[in-house]
Amino acid sequence: SYFSDDDPTLYGDIYEDLKAFVDSSLDVHRVELAMVLYPVFVHMYFELVYNEHESTAKSFMEKFSKDQEEYYQNDISKLATVTKPEHMKGNQLMENFKASKFVIRMSRDSYTHLKRHLQEKQLNLLLNIIQEHLFIDVFDGVPRNKQQINLTCGGILGEAQRESNKTKVFYGLLKEPDINVPLEEDDEQTEGEQTDKPKKKKSKKDPLLMKKSKNDPNAPLISRIPLPELKDQDKIEKITMLRESSKRVKVDKNHPPSICFYTFLNSTHGVTSINFSEDTSLVSAGFADSVIRVYTTSPNKLRSVKSGLELELIDKDADDVFERMMDDKTSRDMKKLNGHSGPVYSTSFSPDRSSMVSCSEDGTIRLWSLQTWSNLVCFKGHNYSVWDVQFSPHGHYFVSGGHDRTARLWSTDHYQPMRIFSGHLSDVDCVQFHPNSNYIATGSSDRTVRLWDVLSGQSVRIFTGHKAPIHSLCFSPDGKYLVSSGVDQIINMWELATGSLVAQMKGHTNTVYSLAFSRDGAILSSGGLDNTVRTWDINKIYEDIDTDVDASIPIDGSNLLLGTYHTKASPVLALQFTRKNLLLAGGAFVVC
Repeated sequence: SYFSDDDPTLYGDIYEDLKAFVDSSLDVHRVELAMVLYPVFVHMYFELVYNEHESTAKSFMEKFSKDQEEYYQNDISKLATVTKPEHMKGNQLMENFKASKFVIRMSRDSYTHLKRHLQEKQLNLLLNIIQEHLFIDVFDGVPRNKQQINLTCGGILGEAQRESNKTKVFYGLLKEPDINVPLEEDDEQTEGEQTDKPKKKKSKKDPLLMKKSKNDPNAPLISRIPLPELKDQDKIEKITMLRESSKRVKVDKNHPPSICFYTFLNSTHGVTSINFSEDTSLVSAGFADSVIRVYTTSPNKLRSVKSGLELELIDKDADDVFERMMDDKTSRDMKKLNGHSGPVYSTSFSPDRSSMVSCSEDGTIRLWSLQTWSNLVCFKGHNYSVWDVQFSPHGHYFVSGGHDRTARLWSTDHYQPMRIFSGHLSDVDCVQFHPNSNYIATGSSDRTVRLWDVLSGQSVRIFTGHKAPIHSLCFSPDGKYLVSSGVDQIINMWELATGSLVAQMKGHTNTVYSLAFSRDGAILSSGGLDNTVRTWDINKIYEDIDTDVDASIPIDGSNLLLGTYHTKASPVLALQFTRKNLLLAGGAFVVC
C-alpha cells in the first residue's frame, strides 16, 4: 500500500504547500484543516521509507516532526526509528496506521474547501494518501473551534467515528430482588429493643428500598445475560448493606468526606497494586516479588477452614455450621498468598468476599479461595503480561486486560475466556464492570476508552480525548456516567447514553491511578503519583447538565475541585468509599 514511483523530493514541497494552504485558510476552517497535517506527515514518511529513500525520509522527519502536536511527539519518536523497509515489519505503530484509517471529523464547509484545493492543484500524491489512509467523517453544521477539537482528539488513529457511538446502551441499574425488603424489616424488628427505634430506621431506609425496587426504563432485562442466583448468604449480605447504607453520611461541597489513609511501610519488595473489598473489610496488596498479602480492616481476624478430619466431626445440621468450620487457631491479621511468578499488577475481591482474582506479569490470572487461602484455578489465555482484573458486581464473572491488546471475560466455572474484546491498538491498561454487569469499560495505551457489550462482545462506545495512556476508570453509582484518567493527569467524565464528554477536570500534577465515586455519586475522589487525594463536586455537573443549553461544550472543571489532601510521600494507588461514605485510600510510603 506504500509503493510509489513519485519523485522523493516532491514530498517535502507538497507537504509545505499543504501546510501553507492550511495557514492561509480562514480562521473558521484552519483548525479543522490542520488535523489533516499529522496523518499525511506519517504516511508520506512511510512511503519514503518503503521506497528506500532513506536520506530524504530522515530529512523530511527532521524538518516537519516539530510542527506536530505535542501529544503526538512520543509516537513520532517511535516512527523515527523506522528508516529502512525491513524496519517496518513488526513495528506495532506502523501496523496500526497501515491496517486502519486515521479518523478526522470535519464540517462539510471545511471538507469542500480542502477538496477544491486538492483538485485545483492536481496533487495526486496527496489525494491518494487522503483517500487510502484517512477517513474524513463529514458532518453538517458549524466548523468546530480549537477547544472543541482538542477535547476529542489525541487517539493514535484520531477520533471516534460518529457511527461507532450510535448503538443503544442500557445503562440503568438492574431491579433489586423484592425479597430484600421483608427480610430487612424482619431483621430490624428482632434486633430493635425499643419499638420506636426500628420505625426511625425504617423511615430512613424506605426511600432507598423504593428507589431500588422501581423498574428503570434504561435498564437491561434481568435475563439479558445469565447472572448467578442469590444464595441465602447473599441475601443476608444485602440486608447488612442496606442497614449500613441507612447510616450513610451526606457528603457534598459543604460536607467534605473524611479520609482514612492506609500506608504500607517498609515495603522493600514494592507494592504494585492495592484493592479494597466492596464492604471495605478487606485490603489486598500485590507485590513486585509475586506475593499477595490480604489484610483485615475490621476486628474480625482472617481464619482458615479446618482440616478434613476435623470437618467430619462437625454437626452439619447446626445453625452455625459455617462458624464451626473455621479454625480459630489459624486466625491472623494478614494472610499471604503465593503462586504467581512475576509482579502482581491487580487484585479484585468477589462481592461475597469468598474468593479473589489476581493477575500478573507471568500472563496468568489466578482465582484464590479466601476460606482455605489457597489457589483454586490458574486461568491462561493472555499471551503477555496481564495489567488489570476486576470481578463483576454480581459475582461469577471477571474481566482482564493485558499487553496483548485484548480484554477477556471469564467466569469462575470455565477455564477458557467466554468473550475476547479485541479492537484496541495498544495495551489494555485498565478494565471496569458497569454496575449492571452488562457492559465492560476498557482504557488503553492507544489513548481511547471503549465500552463493550458483554452479550454481543461488540464495542458500543469509543471515547477519545485523552492525550496519554489511561490507567483508571470508574462508573457513577447510577450507571449513567464513566470517568477516566491516566498519564495526562486529566479526568474526563463521559455520558454513556450519547457518548459525549460532559466535563473535564484538571489539577493533578502526575499520573492519576485511582478514581472513586461516593456511594450517592455526589463526590468524585482521585489519587495518583503526585501524592495527593483530590475531591471534586459532581453535584455541580449534574446541575449544569440540567440547565445548560449547549451540550456540545463540556463543563469547565476548574471550579469543581473541593479539596486537595497531601500524603507525606505515598503515591495513592487505591480509593474506595465505605457504605457510610468514609473515603479509604491506600499507598506505599516511598523513601526518597
